[in-house]
Amino acid sequence: QLQASGGGAVQAGGSLRLSCAASERTYNKYVMSWFRQTPGKERDFVAALSRNGGSTWYADSVKGRFTISRDNAKNTVMLQMNSLKPEDTAVYYCAAGNTIVSQVRYPSGYHTWGQGTQVTVSS
Repeated sequence: QLQASGGGAVQAGGSLRLSCAASERTYNKYVMSWFRQTPGKERDFVAALSRNGGSTWYADSVKGRFTISRDNAKNTVMLQMNSLKPEDTAVYYCAAGNTIVSQVRYPSGYHTWGQGTQVTVSS
């Protein structure tokens, strides 16, 4: 139900935009988020967007560099990533869930996941 795309390889300081296409039902009903994961580590929260797009949450490590947004015409959630750093290298996953504010930063708050897209930032 979630299709992530837009990953790739860039140099430090560059930009990428990830997209997560959802079904209309999923897009309108759930909180949409992005997480990322590197080998051997847990999946970490990156950003989340409320159902109506009125509220956003960001990990401290990406605040001011990443922006999460919605394209209502396409039932798509985007993650614009600017000023990328090598430590941003990871597989990025989009997620959807009927989560509450206190749980938006935790993978357990989401029941539907995309397939992941690789982001590689070289120094």
